[in-house]
Amino acid sequence: MAGLFDISGKVALVTGGSRGIGLMIARGFVEAGAKTYISSRKADVCEEVAAELSKTGTCIAIPADLGTEAGCRYLADEIAKREERLHILVNNAGANWNAPLAEFPDDAWDKVMNLNVKGVFHLTRFLVPLLERAATDDDPARVINIGSIDGLQAPTFDTYAYSSSKAAVHHLTRHLAQKLAPSRITVNAIAPGPFESKMMAETLRRFGDSIRASNPLGRIGRPEDMAGTAIYLASKAGAYVTGVVLPVDGGMSTRHQ
Repeated sequence: MAGLFDISGKVALVTGGSRGIGLMIARGFVEAGAKTYISSRKADVCEEVAAELSKTGTCIAIPADLGTEAGCRYLADEIAKREERLHILVNNAGANWNAPLAEFPDDAWDKVMNLNVKGVFHLTRFLVPLLERAATDDDPARVINIGSIDGLQAPTFDTYAYSSSKAAVHHLTRHLAQKLAPSRITVNAIAPGPFESKMMAETLRRFGDSIRASNPLGRIGRPEDMAGTAIYLASKAGAYVTGVVLPVDGGMSTRHQ
């Protein structure tokens, strides 16, 4: 049992790892002994966060724009230059857009879908060779996609592209899980509820009290909730789990099923 949740010595990549949920996961991986690469669009922020996380382990920044196929190829190639194998890929980088139905801009759909869905697809397929080299029958390689409870239920806010993209991520997760299982690569998704993040900051400032009050567990998510879930899926404890969309939301999604 002592080694059931051990990920020390593994190599991980967390996209969008410089803030929010990605940072929660990256910090958890680093502190658990995994060699962790983080990527985000802003190079200075990415490097700064990697330096801070490296105080407790190994964290390396590779800035990239994953909203394009070329950006995904660039990141995959940079990982391949440094590593012979990749044990864990966390597809977390994402964008949101909030606008009234009558005013929702067409280019917002492109921005959100390109990063949230196509970015997950392209980066995963480009990294399959490295994931295959890390995979064994007893300890598969892992892909963990970050979805959202907004992809499981209709959200209150006018985030039409975001909720649609996260529903797509959930289904893409199941499709990739089926395709990659013979290669000993598991693919799962985490569907977070409200967590402290830049994306959620304004919502929590305005509606935090009511969100907490409506949550069956009476609070929003903490960094250890997200890190622990990702470590479970990345460790031997989660080796037989694939194609699953796991809500981490304090029970919020149960109220809308």
